[in-house]
Amino acid sequence: MTDEIFVHPRLAALYDPLDPDRGDLEPYVRLAEEFGARRVLDIGCGTGVFVLLLAGRGIEVVGVDPARASLDVARAKPGGDRVRWIRGDAAALPPLRVDLVTMTANVAQEIVDPADWEATLRGAHEALRPGGHLVFETRDPARRAWEAWNRESSHRVTEIPGVGPVESWVEVTEVVGPLVSFRWTYVFRGDGQVLTSDSTLRFRERQEAEADLTARGFVVRDVRGAPDRPGREFVLIARRPDPGPPH
Repeated sequence: MTDEIFVHPRLAALYDPLDPDRGDLEPYVRLAEEFGARRVLDIGCGTGVFVLLLAGRGIEVVGVDPARASLDVARAKPGGDRVRWIRGDAAALPPLRVDLVTMTANVAQEIVDPADWEATLRGAHEALRPGGHLVFETRDPARRAWEAWNRESSHRVTEIPGVGPVESWVEVTEVVGPLVSFRWTYVFRGDGQVLTSDSTLRFRERQEAEADLTARGFVVRDVRGAPDRPGREFVLIARRPDPGPPH
């Protein structure tokens, strides 16, 4: 199930105004430059902030996401016509051959079912050219970030152009092993509508994420920290190996 924040048109339209600072994407832009990527697949592209950054640099980009409302927001942005948008997931992609596959922010952790995660990694591997890279981030479970996800710390009122004031907050609803579930609440003060969005993230240990990559045919090249969140995230960089010499 996709979170309501992505599939409900009124909530999808709030996604960018409620989170306008996307400095977390700059390291991914630098990685694309580091690898000389000219073709990029962004899995879970959402409202398209990252893919449009790349498209603006002349990179050929494919954005895939299962949520129609988020893709509608993305397509309507300036430069949206320069991106190939696909509604769906990485398990059922058309034939592609890209230099870099990315999953930014919480995308990797949103894929909580082991079978879905395996299918996503398989799809990424198939989309990559030999020698291409997969990059994604995951929060370090040892930091127990969810313990700070509560109404007291997250409550705010944001003035949204064309909408008016929107009150929002988050509360954890359940923690079961590596799965952390939480609910965002949104109150539209203009008309009083209250909408909620339930989410679950899977907190993978570094060793688990590396083993998953290896099992799907990747070579883990590096595990870095997120520059904007030092000590709190693992950024995994994996490579699809070049085929060996013919016998």
